[in-house]
Amino acid sequence: MKVRFILGIISCLLLTSCATVRVTTDYDTKASFNQYKTFAFFKPGIDQVEISDLDKRRILRSIDTVMRLKGLTKSETPDVLVNISTEAEKNTYLYPNNFGFGFGWSPFWWGNGFMNTYDVIEGTLFIDLIDANKKELIWQGVGSAPLVQQGPEEKEERIYEIVSSILAKYPPTPK
Repeated sequence: MKVRFILGIISCLLLTSCATVRVTTDYDTKASFNQYKTFAFFKPGIDQVEISDLDKRRILRSIDTVMRLKGLTKSETPDVLVNISTEAEKNTYLYPNNFGFGFGWSPFWWGNGFMNTYDVIEGTLFIDLIDANKKELIWQGVGSAPLVQQGPEEKEERIYEIVSSILAKYPPTPK
């Protein structure tokens, strides 16, 4: 009974850790973020991102929505340019292939000593905010999260979750 309980806890931790978005940010401490009221996408940089056009549009729509919710307006003459970039990394995890009862020091044993593996693609999204007049990076948010094969609706929701988690840290609140 204890082993099942422990396995249940481990499974829950793995599932919840897969659902979270790890976010870090960096910013120019000299920038006056309250002056930035308008934004536009930095097309030359975004065009270089090597992901599907569908995912690129999902990311840009999510950024547009969150920026508007923060009170910024999209403009042809923006205060801030928004650029994105992405990375992906494959992580392999190990787990025992089975467990059961047996003889020895404990009433439980872990299978026949073989391990199974599963791969998780960890995606990282960088969102850069650039002062349009000075052409200087003023804020960067980075979010990393597991990416799983999903349908279009689920993908849209997951991308929005990642983008909104990153942009929740904008504008920065100095400590």
